[in-house]
Amino acid sequence: MEQPDSVTEEEVQQPDTDGRSSRWRNWSGFWLLGLCNNFAYVVMLSAAHDILKKQESENATVTASAALTVGGGNSSSSNSSRYDCNPVSTAAVLLADILPTLVIKLTAPFFIHKMPYGIRVLFCAAMAASSFLLVSFSSSVWMSILGVIFASFSSGLGELSFLSLTVFFSRDVLGCWGSGTGGAGVAGALLYSLLTQAGLSPRVTLLMMLVVPVGMLMSYFLLLDPPPDLPQWQSRETEYTPVGSEDDQRQRLMDGSEEEDNSTPEERHTGLLSFQEKLHVIRGLLKFVFPLGLVYFAEYFINQGLMELLYFPNFFLSHAEQYRWYQTLYQVGVLVSRSSLCCLKIRKLWALSLLQVVNAVLLLFAVKYQFLSSAWVVFVIILYEGLLGGAAYVNTFYFISKETEDRQREFAMAAASVGDSLGIALAGLAAFPVHRYFCSL
Repeated sequence: MEQPDSVTEEEVQQPDTDGRSSRWRNWSGFWLLGLCNNFAYVVMLSAAHDILKKQESENATVTASAALTVGGGNSSSSNSSRYDCNPVSTAAVLLADILPTLVIKLTAPFFIHKMPYGIRVLFCAAMAASSFLLVSFSSSVWMSILGVIFASFSSGLGELSFLSLTVFFSRDVLGCWGSGTGGAGVAGALLYSLLTQAGLSPRVTLLMMLVVPVGMLMSYFLLLDPPPDLPQWQSRETEYTPVGSEDDQRQRLMDGSEEEDNSTPEERHTGLLSFQEKLHVIRGLLKFVFPLGLVYFAEYFINQGLMELLYFPNFFLSHAEQYRWYQTLYQVGVLVSRSSLCCLKIRKLWALSLLQVVNAVLLLFAVKYQFLSSAWVVFVIILYEGLLGGAAYVNTFYFISKETEDRQREFAMAAASVGDSLGIALAGLAAFPVHRYFCSL
């Protein structure tokens, strides 16, 4: 009688072990996918700027020589402003890094379901690798910009694809994805800075980072444990059979906030929605997209329009070091808040937006009237800014996943991803005249 009991215990324990292993694989897989997907985007903001700066300095040497010859030595200084400005705002590189992403996010949700996930991941990895190669071997400005654009396409397509992919897994992988994207900011900025500080050239540093697209492929194809019906290599077009009435679905969403998503992939597949249904879903997403866009507009207006101008001459850090620490503390704040979904969920997204706008207005007046006494105060505000932005991101997509019907969820996750990119693009455009105004003083 003992033998059957021991067999039964093994049979009961085995699924538990397998389930635990599968959860850990998926959590780790989505964290690494978030890291690898945003890594190129983050690094390009630094690496492309370095290479462009080198090329601009070479061009400036030629231009200055010509000006001395023609104008008798009368040339203007780029640092004549009391704000110690660069003549071109850092928003220029930001726009090259975000506009292609915005185009992808505005258009792809309507047709991307026809491209299976496996093919999308291969394309994203190829584009990311191409971006590193193009920028590292760049011999002209247009090659650097093209490399940044490739990184932007990879990041944009990857973000909306991996957010859509989360609907095929338990909802807790969203927190892992968000944490990974936050980790990309810290890891990308620190790794690039450390390698170049150690004496490696930007070209060699970027070539070393070709390991990141390989990591994306390994995370997706080897680490994830996807359901068998995931559209991996071919798209799926099947008829949808509703699971219960709309009232049943709504009641299930209200009662089971932390329950596993038991719907099948066929019930969630974007290809089952008509164009009119997709427009209806988009209208319902506006309550999420607007707050997310406003948060990112305010924080990137700070990052690209104001950070460079928040300079304290008598501080023990140089202007470049102050700016570098602003960016690092911002990324640390984003990492912490994007990793907080397991501990804290915030439904009032508009509150996060308004708090971020208050930050932007405060720092705008601080630049104008210079009433902040020390960079330490700015460090605290910038860290807080990152916390608000990261919290807005993960909570937006968590509640979209929770409050959207099964068959609409895959499309909704992809379509809503346009919010942050739209806010960033508008912030980049707004930063140009603000930067020009202050630098002209």
